[in-house]
Amino acid sequence: MNDLFTKKRVLVTGGAGFIGANLVRRLCAEGAQVTVLDDFFTGKLENLRGLDGRYALVRGSVVDRALVTDQVGKHQIVFHLAARNIIASTKNPYEDYEANIGGTLNVVLAARAARIERLVYTSSVSVYGNARTLPASEDDPVNLLTPYAVSKFAGEGYCRALSTGSDLAVAVVRYSNVFGPGQDPTNPYCGVVSRFMTRVSQGLPPEIYGDGKQTRDFTFIDDAIDATLLAALAPAAVGKVFNVGSSVETDVNTLARLVLELYGLQKAPTHIEKRDIDTVARRVVNTDRIRRVLGWAPGVALDEGLRRTQAWFAESQVK
Repeated sequence: MNDLFTKKRVLVTGGAGFIGANLVRRLCAEGAQVTVLDDFFTGKLENLRGLDGRYALVRGSVVDRALVTDQVGKHQIVFHLAARNIIASTKNPYEDYEANIGGTLNVVLAARAARIERLVYTSSVSVYGNARTLPASEDDPVNLLTPYAVSKFAGEGYCRALSTGSDLAVAVVRYSNVFGPGQDPTNPYCGVVSRFMTRVSQGLPPEIYGDGKQTRDFTFIDDAIDATLLAALAPAAVGKVFNVGSSVETDVNTLARLVLELYGLQKAPTHIEKRDIDTVARRVVNTDRIRRVLGWAPGVALDEGLRRTQAWFAESQVK
């Protein structure tokens, strides 16, 4: 990133989570002065292992308006990742509302008042639901099928509304099924790749919700972090929403087969009943905008990302 983060005061909300911790690592490597704000609902200090003394930790929630105002005001760039995820949001929509909508409003208002240099809000391709056309593009209609999708899109709305007519520079990234090393397999809210590898590494067949014909657009963690950092730097990113995905549609049955092949396990996946969050039949996103505006393109294909993730799993199990 050409030292553009060196000495920058950067706040990462949700910085102890899977994506947040990977972002913090990159920011520390880039020479930024990083503060992590996290309530440890799903985040873990273990995710930040090896960074002792290289970041400041503030334990607290984005729901705490006074805390958010204080912390945002001390920084130049804010990455807002703190949120209840899709499973937790569906189980408790009130908490989703408080954290994902109320917390985001706190962050955006504080960023506007403090006139920070850039706010990057992390949204989700969940807002497309069952998209009318595929691959889904940023200007396509949304189809909000879960409380999580509702709250993530509401956050985008606050970013747009509160930056209009003000000096607040905001960029939004919509993540698509991010996976990779560091995704905690013991976390009940973890992604499908982590769940599959946990079982297969134990000699058990992967468990697939439904028939496995549902498709997703899997994004390797390093690619997601690259896109997020670019959104904080590029002047052309201000006021825009960017899909962050591979633009490759993969069904869950294929994903299970790839994981089984990695481990050399010849077992048929187990199919179990779908969950209430399993509402999207197909997902793949158009990434033309982020390629054109930010010069970003995914660099790690699914099979290579799975190999890297398996290597991390093996190493973490040894530890």
